Amino acid sequence: MSEQAAARPSELPLRPQDEVECRRCEVHCDKVVYPAACAERGCPFLYAYEEFGHTYVGCMQRVFEVDIDLELLLDAQSRREGFGAMRVTNPPLPLCQVEVEACYESRTDDLGCVNPEFHELPVGEPSFRIFAQIRAS
Repeated sequence: MSEQAAARPSELPLRPQDEVECRRCEVHCDKVVYPAACAERGCPFLYAYEEFGHTYVGCMQRVFEVDIDLELLLDAQSRREGFGAMRVTNPPLPLCQVEVEACYESRTDDLGCVNPEFHELPVGEPSFRIFAQIRAS
């Protein structure tokens, strides 16, 4: 069995919006989270500890895996570009600032995204949108 065949499931999962990456087409999409927003929003799942004279912060829910030097995070946030995003490793929480990043958008075919529910962020939001209402007369 080839790696590509193994990487492509034959059917969509029950809740594709809970996945952290999508490889169902040639455009590879990943969910990313902004750790600086966790600190700004006072996320209750953000922890901090001191070691080697530095304060490190991380996510108790492991939405992102790494522990970040708080001083470097704050320094980067003071710049125009900000700290930036990190790849999501577990399903994000509704309070997370999350986006979907596509790696190879030029590979999109005529049909577009084969897994549009993957782009529904976050899980706490409604999974549908009403764009028209029909009134009975």
